[in-house]
Amino acid sequence: MSGGETEQAEAAGGDRRVAVIFNPVKQGIEQLRPAVERLATEHGYAAAEWIETTEDDPGTGQAREARGNGVDLIIAAGGDGTVRAIAEGLEGEPIPVGIVPLGTGNLFARNIGIPVNDIPGAAKLAFTGRDRAVDVLRARVRREDDSTETEVSLVMSGIGIDAAMIANTDADLKKRVGWLAYVDAGLRAIPSSEPFRVAHRMDDGRTHRSKVSSILVANLGYLPGNIELIPDAEIDDGRLDVVRLQPRNVWEWLMVWRRVAWENRVLRKTALGRQLIDLTGGNKRREVVYASGATVDIVIDGEPQEFEIDGEEMGMITAARFAIDPEALVVRVPEQVAPRAPGGGRQRSDVASAPGAPATASEDGNPASELDEAELEEAEAAAKEAKATQPLTGELSTSELAAADAAPDASTEPGATEAR
Repeated sequence: MSGGETEQAEAAGGDRRVAVIFNPVKQGIEQLRPAVERLATEHGYAAAEWIETTEDDPGTGQAREARGNGVDLIIAAGGDGTVRAIAEGLEGEPIPVGIVPLGTGNLFARNIGIPVNDIPGAAKLAFTGRDRAVDVLRARVRREDDSTETEVSLVMSGIGIDAAMIANTDADLKKRVGWLAYVDAGLRAIPSSEPFRVAHRMDDGRTHRSKVSSILVANLGYLPGNIELIPDAEIDDGRLDVVRLQPRNVWEWLMVWRRVAWENRVLRKTALGRQLIDLTGGNKRREVVYASGATVDIVIDGEPQEFEIDGEEMGMITAARFAIDPEALVVRVPEQVAPRAPGGGRQRSDVASAPGAPATASEDGNPASELDEAELEEAEAAAKEAKATQPLTGELSTSELAAADAAPDASTEPGATEAR
C-alpha cells in the first residue's frame, strides 16, 4: 500500500491524522516542521500532532498515546533509539511509521533506504513511500542481580567488544564526526579486549560453546560506513542472524576486517567472487562464524559482559534470549526497496521447513520471546539453586555447559555454520 496513492478527492478531506514523535534535542526540528505541515495538507491529513520524547520516555509512551488517539501515520524524528522506542510502543499495531533520521548512526534508516541528511526528502517519503512490514527482534535479558528486562531491537544487538566499544565512544567526538567516533573507540578497545566463553542454543536444539570477542544477534546486515557484516540478512524473512567474532590475535582481527569489508562487500556479489572465496578457504575460517534461526538463547560463562542494542549502551548482562517477531512493524520505505525481489534473500518458508524449527509464536499467539511468569520463576529458581547463570528459558543447564565444554564444538569446525 502506498501513502501517496490516495485519490486527490479523498486527500482534500483532511480527515486523516499524523503524529510526529520527535527528540527535541536533535537538530533539524525547525526545518522539519514546515515540511510536515505542507505535506500533511497536500496528502489529506489534518494538522500534525507534535509529541516530544523525554529522557525518561524516549518514544514508547508517546507511540502508545498516538496509537490511542487513532492516528493514521506516525513520523519518527530522531535516531535509532527513537525509532526503536516507537516500535516497542506500537506493540505490533500496523500503523505506518515514517522515519526522519536526525541521529548520528541512523543504522535502521540506512539499512532500509531512508535518505539520511535530507530532512525534506525523508519527510516526503514518510507521506508518499510504500508500506513494508518488517521483523522486530525481541530480547529478554538477565542482569547481574538476576532481574530480567524485555527490550526491542530493529538492527542488531551485541555482547562483548562491540558493546564495550559503544560504551567507550567519546560523546564530544561523536557529535563532531558522527559514526567515525566508533572507529576510534574500536581501535582503543581491541588491544585490551579479553575473549569470553558463551554457550548458545538455536532452533536445532544443539548447545554450542565458544570463546568469543563478541556475539551479535541481528535483524539487518549493514554497519556504519556501509560495511556489510551479514550478507544474507533480510528484514522480513522471519529469521534472526547470529554472528560470532572469535579472532585469537591481531592477524585474525585483520581477517575479520577482510571478511566484512572485502569478501562480504565485494566478492560475494558475483559468482566468480564466491568461487574465489571457496578456493582460498574463506568459508572455512573461524574468525567470523554465522548462523540463523527464529530464536537463540545465550549464556555468558563467567563475568557479566557489556550489552548494546542498536548502538545504544545497555549495561552488563549475564544471559539473553532473542526471538524474531515476524512483520511486527510497518515502515514507509522507498518504492525501489519494497517488496523484496522474487527469489532474493532467504524466504520465510526456510523457517517453517527447517527441521525442528519452532513456531515464532506461542500457542496463545504471543511472540516466542514473551516468556510467561511461570517460566521466569522456574528459571530464576534453577539459577539460584545451581549458583550459576542460567538462560531465560532455563534450557541450558550447568551440566550441559560442562558437557559442551568437554566435547568438540561442532559450530567451530571449519564450515560448520557457514552454509546458509
